[in-house]
Amino acid sequence: MEYKENEYSIIFSNVKKAYGKTVVIENLNLEIKKGERLILLGPSGCGKTTTLRMIAGFEEITGGELFMDGKVVNDVPPGERNIAMVFQSYALFPHMSVWENITFGLQLQKLPKEEIERRTRQAMEILHLEGYENKKTHELSGGQKQRVALCRALVKQSPYFLLDEPLSNLDAKLRQKARTELVKLHEMFKPTMVYVTHDQIEAMTVAHRIAVMNQGIIQQVDTPANIYHHPANTFVAGFIGSPAMNILPAELVGGKLIVGGCPVNVPAEKLALLGERTKVLFGLRPEACTPAFDCAMITGKVDFLENTGNLQTASLHLQDGQSFCLQDSNQSIDLRTVKGFDFTWDKVCLFDAETGVNLELGR
Repeated sequence: MEYKENEYSIIFSNVKKAYGKTVVIENLNLEIKKGERLILLGPSGCGKTTTLRMIAGFEEITGGELFMDGKVVNDVPPGERNIAMVFQSYALFPHMSVWENITFGLQLQKLPKEEIERRTRQAMEILHLEGYENKKTHELSGGQKQRVALCRALVKQSPYFLLDEPLSNLDAKLRQKARTELVKLHEMFKPTMVYVTHDQIEAMTVAHRIAVMNQGIIQQVDTPANIYHHPANTFVAGFIGSPAMNILPAELVGGKLIVGGCPVNVPAEKLALLGERTKVLFGLRPEACTPAFDCAMITGKVDFLENTGNLQTASLHLQDGQSFCLQDSNQSIDLRTVKGFDFTWDKVCLFDAETGVNLELGR
């Protein structure tokens, strides 16, 4: 996905964030396209919420520059950035009703009563809040409070829509529906959406692009499909996917790659990636394998099987003692009887054994 420079509405240029001597984000460079849905994804403490709060103006920038719509906003107060934000905590007014909480910001903008009514009714319908208009926040469940907070942000129809774990308190069924409705709403109004989550399913289903973060550093920014199939390094490969990508140590011996204790022929294009390396990390998604019941490229014995109705997930004990996860949707086979698995090399990722970098991407 290629963008022209003037198509970006938010640009981090060498941004640094430190608390005293503790640096939490260093040299952050990120461009967010106007109108796109960008997900900041990573484990707790990786810096994704801090990044979002710098956009909102709630965190001061220690170094570098933050551009919004072509202007440096390092010193612009939050109230002048024209953003709508949903916090992980609800941040609702306890003395106000649901309706008053949602419409409070619109009334401050002195919008016409009819416009306030239209926007609020539409957002409440999307988020299934009809009938809660007169309830106080203390009468609501955690999930309902989060939906009110989300609704309050939606009605502003701001050009920047910032969300910090917005669906974390919803149950699984409602979370799935809310994700769908969020995408629909975004496609209606097309704000620049920056969405923080540690939930990879949310990231994969909502994002145009995902920025995977770890320890204050962006590991990869790309489409969900590219991040899943072509992870930049072993951290991304292990963080994305459930189960995660299998990553096994492998060694080149006599022109063959020893994987899981088994010698495997390597095509010329993959050998070229290795260069002078004799040791590498072999990566393969669990579903990218073909169960083998007789001869197998990689042999192993099943020591655990989980069947969820639509998928069978087997844990294999390989010849060299390594564990490998194999997944298949064919319910007519019994994975407990497999002798190992086969694979095609176009599904394989090879990573540098020391740096963890994907050799194909050359990063």
